[in-house]
Amino acid sequence: MEHISLLLAIVVVTALVFDFTNGFHDTANAMATTISTGALKPKTAVAMSAVLNLVGAFLSVEVANTISKGLVNEEGIQPEVILAALVGAILWNLVTWLVGLPSSSSHALMGGLIGATVASIGFSGVHGDVVVTKVLIPAVAAPLVAGIAAMLAARLTYRLDRNADKKTTEKGYRAGQIASAGLVSLAHGTNDAQKTMGIITLALVAGGVLAPGSNPPVWVIVSAGLAIALGTYLGGWRIIRTMGKGLTDLQPQQGFAAQTSAATVILASSNLGFSLSTTHSCSGAVMGAGLGRKGGVVRWSTATRMFVAWGLTLPAAGLVGAGAEYVARQGDWGVYTVTAFLIASCLAIWIISRRQVVDHTNVNDVDGDAEPAGVVTTAIAAVTPPPAGSVAAVADEDLKTTIPAPASTDPTAPPASAAAL
Repeated sequence: MEHISLLLAIVVVTALVFDFTNGFHDTANAMATTISTGALKPKTAVAMSAVLNLVGAFLSVEVANTISKGLVNEEGIQPEVILAALVGAILWNLVTWLVGLPSSSSHALMGGLIGATVASIGFSGVHGDVVVTKVLIPAVAAPLVAGIAAMLAARLTYRLDRNADKKTTEKGYRAGQIASAGLVSLAHGTNDAQKTMGIITLALVAGGVLAPGSNPPVWVIVSAGLAIALGTYLGGWRIIRTMGKGLTDLQPQQGFAAQTSAATVILASSNLGFSLSTTHSCSGAVMGAGLGRKGGVVRWSTATRMFVAWGLTLPAAGLVGAGAEYVARQGDWGVYTVTAFLIASCLAIWIISRRQVVDHTNVNDVDGDAEPAGVVTTAIAAVTPPPAGSVAAVADEDLKTTIPAPASTDPTAPPASAAAL
């Protein structure tokens, strides 16, 4: 029993570490567009998001129950399995954060849990129907629904204010962005903070502290909410840069459309108990909003790398979780080895990240090696006349004034120099 108590303590602390990485990994979902359009200063944005994440953690426990009661057979799970699952999820979160790719913390956690469960008791321990209906289908549907909604919303906003004063409308949409970003943060708290609540509850059931089918205790809800809020406040600046500047260039109208659409999808899924990826929803909404403006483009090479990361999340976290479970089940030395491996890996990733620091002071900077425009975008730009008053138009007019007129054949015409006078 003493061993179980120590193991449970390690599992709970590791779960809160995952919750912390979930916070800074997914800050971009709520605040990337608000920061990139200048609606809020970076530090103000993440502070606001942190508070609302904490509030959202107390609004529902439906998603927590999906993870603790529905995804795997809780009666056959040992605490070592939970520890191994968390190791897989944390390492995937940190690796994708290091390279600045928005990926799903939710799927990393579920992938680690599935892999560790299969390694422990076989495929019979995983409820395949729940995985399909409440994980895989929402993973595909969420970015599509959010993207289409954001694209239509962006087009509608441009149509409605096409004759309005540009400065006035942008100011109004920036205010709308702040409100919609707050809604996304609240939705993130109701969805992602609950995943950690669910995993801690599952560990407590596995350790015999709670009866099977129990809801998360109050202390679990409070600690999970505080952990994700702290991670959010620190800000995952690398992913914020990718989401705000790397996928597309957003104007305030598009940012408002993207965040409102994403928040609607996330809140709806939370009420239905779907363990939805907020990253998938928000990324899909950003791309949809990028296509919603006439002439707007999406940087598909960046999007492709992101899609690849999405596809690798479940199997990668699952493989690490399965390997960690094999070592952890060997006894005390196995648990300590897995814990030491996790700490060493986190430290190594942090040291590597210090080579090129991204923080609130340079989050909106564009990398010097940013990808060039695609062939289609370049072709459209080449044949599209510049709008009146633009830099290109002014430069064209200046060019015309510097080209001398052809010499006249009229013998009575004054010299060019005289005409100029």
